[in-house]
Amino acid sequence: MTLVAGIDSSTQSCKVVVREAETGAVIRRGRAPHPDGTEVDPEAWMRALHAAVSDAGGLDDVSSVSVAAQQHGMVALDADGDVVRDALLWNDTRSAPQALALIDEVGGPAAYAARTGVVPVASFTATKLRWLRDAEPENAKRVAAVALPHDWLTWRMRGFGPRASSDFGPDLDELTTDRSDASGTAYWSPTTGTHDHELLALALGHDAVLPRVLAPHERAGIGAGDFRNTVVGAGAGDNAAAALGLDAGVGDVVISIGTSGTVFAVTPDPVIDASGTVAGFADAGGRFLPLVATLNAARVLDTIARLLDVGHAELAELSLQAEPGSNGLVLQPYFEGERTPNLPDATASLFGMTMASTTRPTLARAAVEGMLCALAAGVDAVERHGVTAKRLLLVGGAAQNAAVQTIASQVFRRPIVVPTPGEYVADGAARQATWALQGERPTWPVEVAAQPASDYRPVIMQQYDARRLD
Repeated sequence: MTLVAGIDSSTQSCKVVVREAETGAVIRRGRAPHPDGTEVDPEAWMRALHAAVSDAGGLDDVSSVSVAAQQHGMVALDADGDVVRDALLWNDTRSAPQALALIDEVGGPAAYAARTGVVPVASFTATKLRWLRDAEPENAKRVAAVALPHDWLTWRMRGFGPRASSDFGPDLDELTTDRSDASGTAYWSPTTGTHDHELLALALGHDAVLPRVLAPHERAGIGAGDFRNTVVGAGAGDNAAAALGLDAGVGDVVISIGTSGTVFAVTPDPVIDASGTVAGFADAGGRFLPLVATLNAARVLDTIARLLDVGHAELAELSLQAEPGSNGLVLQPYFEGERTPNLPDATASLFGMTMASTTRPTLARAAVEGMLCALAAGVDAVERHGVTAKRLLLVGGAAQNAAVQTIASQVFRRPIVVPTPGEYVADGAARQATWALQGERPTWPVEVAAQPASDYRPVIMQQYDARRLD
């Protein structure tokens, strides 16, 4: 029996899934937490990875492994392979002014999108490098190479890194990435497939080594240490890995409701949106992944559940006691600022409060509706760019909530499929590991947990649109 492993190094934790290569059957799993915060010492990811591997029973019998990780994070390395400063994560919004400066210097949103497929926001790596140049110029001068979280982990797993803690030392030319993660930097073009070093220098203040971009099936190399004699795949950004794990194809739009919310589709051609609403990313399978991201998703439900002093099950029960449209109550859920629309300093707002509408059930329902309406706006945005949504795949922890499924059938205009809960990012990485090992993309089945009947209620989105701040 040939075993492969997929790793999901997310914002909150590291997960390892070991699967049988031929059938995709899950053999074992492991997990370890990551520290909180929007800036993290990357060594914490490595410690969590080793802990998750141990929790999964080790990888001595595994033939191939691949890493998927949170996108955009800035891992700046000096010439000795040391991390220059703690990595800034995707959800760190301090670089919002730098995003505007970069857009202006390149000639506006349309000019930037034409070069990279994206318009910079505070999430993207380029803006964080400009922040480093502006706020910590001495650290910026030390930067010899720039990597993303999955790039750095893959490099370390292969035995490279600082001289004192690696087998092969700080060979920066051995850094690798993949097209999906590279497309979230704002200095790589999914259309040309090349890094734009001029944009990198504009952000950082000077040029630097960037990881070699691997094809989806390509091997990064062979592992060392705990990963010795194991084929290491190209890796991927988390959303692209999730699409691969779900085996999403053209016509599928994935709606992921996690810490953040994402809407993405697999397309045969690149998407360029000068407004920046849709990021024109590449996928992990050789195609493209137009994506809309929101900072506020499942945590919206967490916040309102705490306010009402209930658990998630009771929040669901309360929400279904109210009528669609929440009796006119509308929650605009920008609790953490927002990425789409690009409003990093925004706060949440509650509209339509009357004596009749301000009840526990209507507030509970407004929370679910507001969260889903923000994602429905994302579906509309990708469809405006030529994406044909034949079905919506609803994933993430909140997708298993019965009220979320019911209300989603009233918010979205397309058929909804809820896959069986799984670690789809890690599963996508495991598929990629199999691809790197065997030379063919595996076709493992994806089970379905629910297919709620369509019950579209236009009043919900109409109310949300009338109040929406963009």
